[in-house]
Amino acid sequence: MSELQPPTTITLRAPSKYLSNPSEPPTETPFSAPPLPWLRRTWTVTHSTLSMWRSAQNVRITYKPYKDPSSATNDNLVEYEKSNGKGGVKSVEGIEKPDKSIPAAWNWRGKGLLAIASSHWEVLGWGERPLPTTGDGEGNEAEGGKTERWAVTWFAPTLFTQEGVDIYSDLKEGLSKETADEIIKALKELKDAPKVVELVEKHIQEVAISLPWKQ
Repeated sequence: MSELQPPTTITLRAPSKYLSNPSEPPTETPFSAPPLPWLRRTWTVTHSTLSMWRSAQNVRITYKPYKDPSSATNDNLVEYEKSNGKGGVKSVEGIEKPDKSIPAAWNWRGKGLLAIASSHWEVLGWGERPLPTTGDGEGNEAEGGKTERWAVTWFAPTLFTQEGVDIYSDLKEGLSKETADEIIKALKELKDAPKVVELVEKHIQEVAISLPWKQ
């Protein structure tokens, strides 16, 4: 069986909580989960509805296999810096197991002192597309030019945060404006999830990026 090719168009599904049958989202284009090797990398969070990232920069999330590479369980590492550039890198570590009833969804639990914290998140869309020819970012080599990978994730409300949406790029410098604008437009057209549309319309903002990342 050939490996699933990343979508080249931006298509999003609604979060499962808004669907009567989460395993069969009512979209014209059926949702396909991203292959684990494609997802498992370090992503830059370029846009978010979360207020906690307003005072942060260079927010990145790394997904790695937890112990067994063939398992869908991930090791999750979130890293970020203060927006004023002072101090070191803050981090949050967790382990996440796949949700058996929803494709491309995981249930996260923190490590160490954060073991009491848990959350649920889902991939709403993902893909890969050519970078604009005028861009100067270091994209991924592909036939015909360079590409950028993108993903949109939704997270359910917890004791500490309301539900929200993040937009990811596999490039440290973030997404091209064209791709970011198209993703936000698609989020605002999620008719099955009016609460998500409202969140995006009121709260989506760019997350500050100031290269190079601190290590």
